[in-house]
Amino acid sequence: MPTPKIDVQVISSGVMADDVLMLGESVMKQAKIPAQQHLVLQFGSFKQSVTVVSVPRYDGLRISHSLARRMGIQTGTPLRMQYRQATRTLSLGPVIGVLVSREYPQQPDKPFGSITMFCRELVTACRNQGAFVYFFTPDGIGGQGGNVEGWVYQSGWHKTTLPAPDVVNNRLTSRKLENRPSVQKFLGEIKQRHGAQVFNEKFLDKSEVFSALKTDASLQRYLPDSHSLLNYTMLKSMCSRYPVVFLKPVRGSLGKGIIRLSRAGQEGWQASFTTTGGAKRQTYPNLLKLFSAISGKMKTVRYLIQQGLTLIDAGGRPIDFRALTQKNATGKWTVTSIVGRTAGNQHYVSNLARGGTLATVRDSVAKSNLPLASRKDASARLHRAALDISRGIETHIPAHFGELGIDLALDTSGRIWLLEVNSKPSKNDNTPLNEGKIRPSVRMMIQYARYLSGF
Repeated sequence: MPTPKIDVQVISSGVMADDVLMLGESVMKQAKIPAQQHLVLQFGSFKQSVTVVSVPRYDGLRISHSLARRMGIQTGTPLRMQYRQATRTLSLGPVIGVLVSREYPQQPDKPFGSITMFCRELVTACRNQGAFVYFFTPDGIGGQGGNVEGWVYQSGWHKTTLPAPDVVNNRLTSRKLENRPSVQKFLGEIKQRHGAQVFNEKFLDKSEVFSALKTDASLQRYLPDSHSLLNYTMLKSMCSRYPVVFLKPVRGSLGKGIIRLSRAGQEGWQASFTTTGGAKRQTYPNLLKLFSAISGKMKTVRYLIQQGLTLIDAGGRPIDFRALTQKNATGKWTVTSIVGRTAGNQHYVSNLARGGTLATVRDSVAKSNLPLASRKDASARLHRAALDISRGIETHIPAHFGELGIDLALDTSGRIWLLEVNSKPSKNDNTPLNEGKIRPSVRMMIQYARYLSGF
């Protein structure tokens, strides 16, 4: 069903009644909207009984000032429109709510700190596609009648009361905030009461990902040998099998807290700890001593123990790949981008926060020690692996995801391995933000939100 994009014009309340809409005659004919009859106007969770008046030679929508205020929109807002005959409902939208971790009201130009520019990019892209977007934090939840205190952008940022959205993009960067009872209650209620959709609804733990994907025979070729580190027996077993193993915090990100264990001499083992200044190394005479040293950390941090891989490198600096996969306008997984990431000097993780650098897949492979025979189809194979893993996550983990950051690696024999899956991929990691430029990843997110909401 086509959903035309129309401009909303706000008229003084003295001129127009609250329960009257004025709509272009051609738009009404196209959407088969009856004139002078009681219909339900819907905008997110907002509903009101209205009558529609046809206006010749006009292709927009006019509403009263007080109705616009209750909807949280201003004049000149472009929106998609849809009429459902069965329920006599005229829907405007989609209303997209982006749930972010924090706001800085004392900084009117940058109310969301470092992600404000991404939020502006989203606003521009939504206007282009006829979607309405606002941004809110867990503190903005819990208003009257399910309303939300959120931020909109129109010639500057403004905080206002808004209806609950049709679609929520959960961009919370803290498990503590995500698990807040008020947040979980709100997300549950809008799904149940308003049929809202929430995507990227939860963080992924490393152990959860590898355990779930391990059950899928078609994905096992991508999975390094991985187990939850529960005791010394598990450590000893893995270290007897592999010359290098990694201990990864189950809930870590940005390469924080990863420990690399490698043999040092006959009995000894060396542990390398990631720090902001580079890897810090400590040698232990035997495995038992090493386990004693890390068992204190295990009281507060759960670790995944994983076989070490011989990754391709450039001059000794390991290279891996970050794929951004997203659901598209028809709800199918697609690869939006894949970039190569080379670790900084003195680091064995490639995150930008640790001094890593970005390059295209082709350039990363060209400067690496990957054998020539494996280079030609490396990009296509990484692409296929990212899609296979995205579908696997969707099949085996009971949660709704619309985009995933998938960290992949190539070993020196050309085999692809999965390193990690991130359900809250950073918007600054893959492609640089440029003022005024809308990235494909942002456009795709809105297209998927439109698909979910029927607009």
